[in-house]
Amino acid sequence: MLLTIHQKLPFLGLVLVALLQLELNHQTILLLTFAILIWQGLGGGVSATAWQSMIAKIVPSRKLGIFYGILAASGNLMSICGAAITGLLLKEIAQPFNFALCFLCASFAMALSWFFMSRTREPVSTPLSAIENKREFWDDLSVILRCDGNFRYFVSARMLSQLALMPLPFYTLYAVHQYGMGEASVGLITSLLMVTQTIAGLVLGWVGDRTGYKLILQTGCVACTFSSVLAWLAPNANWFYLVFIGAGIGMVALQNIAAVMTLEFGNERQRPAYIGLGNTLIAPATILAPLLGGWIVENIDYKTTFLLAAIGGLVTALLLHLRVSDPRYLEQNLSNHSVNVLPD
Repeated sequence: MLLTIHQKLPFLGLVLVALLQLELNHQTILLLTFAILIWQGLGGGVSATAWQSMIAKIVPSRKLGIFYGILAASGNLMSICGAAITGLLLKEIAQPFNFALCFLCASFAMALSWFFMSRTREPVSTPLSAIENKREFWDDLSVILRCDGNFRYFVSARMLSQLALMPLPFYTLYAVHQYGMGEASVGLITSLLMVTQTIAGLVLGWVGDRTGYKLILQTGCVACTFSSVLAWLAPNANWFYLVFIGAGIGMVALQNIAAVMTLEFGNERQRPAYIGLGNTLIAPATILAPLLGGWIVENIDYKTTFLLAAIGGLVTALLLHLRVSDPRYLEQNLSNHSVNVLPD
């Protein structure tokens, strides 16, 4: 509740920046805007682990996939509504009040979100043993990385998967530059991507709850590889409708479902450490992958980026298949043999 304020309050700061744009020069406005966006981004980062841990407590483990699917689907629908309202406000109201009103609406939505979070109740639980101090928490992180090989390979697979996701920003650019795709077609494939993500989130979440999430991650790798190969071989712009369908499925699997699978590692006491490690260790790959893709596009060509992404998808699928065990079934097997992966 305390940390997420730093994710929600910055939108109110943007209201003030918008109103001040007539009084301040452009450079100052840009600096203030970037500072507020950095504040908002850090707020989301520091509250993510606590939020994911809370979700793992209040949502049954076998319904986490469909929960995240519904969350993503409803988020996409709200984004469509928000875009429509934004367009209307920007068109009908004069600057800078139109932007200020948009940010004010976002602030109201964030306040409403914070209210609903305040009404959420975590179930009473007694951890196996409490973490007494910061040193013990950092020791836990070290133990996880040293002793839980399955988690290490899982994180490695997630890092590699960023290569498979790398070309998404470049598909549209390639279609426009190579085949002259018009604005109407770009809008259509963007809508198709959102629809695909909405449907895939629900379907893959539901299937993952029943079969395990590792299979869904492998499916996402195959979908990303399919998209990259199709973009590489595409003879005309019409093929990119299939490219974006595959990319939408891959994004849902390798981002949303991967986050859900992270919640299945460790026990309740260790879960925040697993979540924090999972989020932090893949961050560099998430940042560097699109930069690498952009460098390849500028210095070589688009097709090389697509080929590297296809290879990344296949290698990730292979690593998941050979080295990663689904923690759901691994936990069941360990329980049957009365063995713990990590000491409590």
